[in-house]
Amino acid sequence: MTPAEYIAEQDPTRQELLTNIHGIITNNDKTVIAEVSKMMGKDMIIYNCKIFKYGLASVKDYMSLHVLPMYGSPVIYGKYSKLLDKAKFQKGCINFKSAAEMPLPIVEELIKDCAPIDLAAIYGERKKKS
Repeated sequence: MTPAEYIAEQDPTRQELLTNIHGIITNNDKTVIAEVSKMMGKDMIIYNCKIFKYGLASVKDYMSLHVLPMYGSPVIYGKYSKLLDKAKFQKGCINFKSAAEMPLPIVEELIKDCAPIDLAAIYGERKKKS
């Protein structure tokens, strides 16, 4: 299944927002490749750059944007938890129900801040130390 097919299978009221967020990720982070895969037992769009970097999901009660660079950066987490204060923040993901909770200009800024972060290099350095 392609990301476009995944989005087409979601609730019609969510499709435009999911399409827009997907486009923001693929247009602003050229290091990732998007594919539909299972994470936490559910299909979602996974964005990999040798390792998992982002995930975009639509589940029963909400949508979710997983942002691994945010998990490792208190600065990014702090900045966007304030800017996206209508969404529900977890350690590495943002849960939301509508476009009002995820203004696209702020989502784009988030992805632009995360795009330069080389998670594979960070993981490799941590692995060398352990």
